[in-house]
Amino acid sequence: MKKKNVLRVTLASAIALSGFAPAALAHDALDLEGGQKGYREVFSQEELEALKIGYKFSGDKNVKNLTEVASIQIKPGEDGRQKNMADVYAHKGFAYTGTHTAGGGTGGVRVFDLKNPANPKEVATFATDIPNTWQEKVIVKTVNTPSFKGDLAVVSVQQLSRNSASQPNSFGGVLLYDVSDPYNPKKLGFYKFSDRRITGTHELYLVQQGNRLLLLNSSPYADYYTGGKEKDFQIIDVTNPANPQKLWDFDPRILPEVPANFNGYHWNAPDGKQRPVFNHSVITDNNGQYAYVSMWDLGTVIFDIRNPENPVLVGRTEYAPNQKGSAHSAALAKGGNILIETREVSNPVGAGYESAYGYTRIFDISDKSNPKLLSNFVTDLTFDIPPTSTGRTTFAKTVHDPKVQGNTLYLSYYSGGVLSVDITDPANPVEIGRYTPDGADVWGVFLDRNYVLASDMGQGLKVLLKNNSGGNSTRNLEVK
Repeated sequence: MKKKNVLRVTLASAIALSGFAPAALAHDALDLEGGQKGYREVFSQEELEALKIGYKFSGDKNVKNLTEVASIQIKPGEDGRQKNMADVYAHKGFAYTGTHTAGGGTGGVRVFDLKNPANPKEVATFATDIPNTWQEKVIVKTVNTPSFKGDLAVVSVQQLSRNSASQPNSFGGVLLYDVSDPYNPKKLGFYKFSDRRITGTHELYLVQQGNRLLLLNSSPYADYYTGGKEKDFQIIDVTNPANPQKLWDFDPRILPEVPANFNGYHWNAPDGKQRPVFNHSVITDNNGQYAYVSMWDLGTVIFDIRNPENPVLVGRTEYAPNQKGSAHSAALAKGGNILIETREVSNPVGAGYESAYGYTRIFDISDKSNPKLLSNFVTDLTFDIPPTSTGRTTFAKTVHDPKVQGNTLYLSYYSGGVLSVDITDPANPVEIGRYTPDGADVWGVFLDRNYVLASDMGQGLKVLLKNNSGGNSTRNLEVK
């Protein structure tokens, strides 16, 4: 494996981590019957700090393929409190970053002018108008429909709490903004979940089909919380961004292996295990023909969405009986014939499962009805498991999000930073670089021109120069 930097982890205070998990996390607490808790990724500031106390991470900002040219923290929110950063997206020389739950949430989307990538400027904030929420994901695209022409941003909105008594004005959904002038975003609409039992939208995607504009929506646990009234995966027509209309949603019961009594979360899988099933994320190909839905232990489910009112289930990825599923996110490569599936496994042990943190799987999907596993990409973190339960449950060592450019796969890896992987031969992926700043907590990664953008939960926006596309100098970075 060709790499110049290996993340080094030292247990400095095992007792400080006992019972805690890191803050680089995505989901709400799932309230199950009998007081049990399901998949949980929202934690208090105290729990966040426990990770920093318990682990000491050291790394290298300048490696063979990636060099840090800028690092900038986001400004405090409108309430004066410091927020933390979630995902990152780039469009036309601007970076758009979501915000997580620190500082009481409602940090909105931050816009950075990247005219000079070595000196990003935060120039606007939007999507702060729904109280007691957080805005993890933003997608921005240039669209042209009969109702709107310009640059459209869609923003996920999730409630901090579903307690209607304490937060009556909080609702989940999707905000839609005109960002044709990134300095002055203008609100166009809000796809609002009327049922407050739905936490909200976690990840989402935007694609245009001819004159039609589609929003693909991931709302974890919607099926469970509403008793099947609403579903976790929805397709919404936003051709008129001021008037979003739901076209279709996915009921997992259409799969022959999912029984009719599926309760919207627990799935009694054919391997004899009770597995979690919910929609975490979705992407499409560039033409909006196929959707790839990350349905956790149901795998990456592939739909033909050329008729969005009546999508056709095509196929899905599957897991060995000893693998936790945890299909978190996906990316496409090789003209859409290769599927990258990242699996967010925080607890690397469990009865009947392999001992491993989440790693990446690469599939040949030239036949989408029959995805074929080509390789598993693991790192030195994957099997670096503490011998006791103390400090074991942590997202610091699992993969998170994937992005692909040409034959290079980029992975956000929480405390592992950003990894670059050569997938020229998808059956033999090779790590070729790793950016790991001290105290890294990298949530998202995105590709913009000759740069890799990384969103660090605690440190803000990182701008990385791909050294193989112009050397490691920061001279002449200004975009004319």
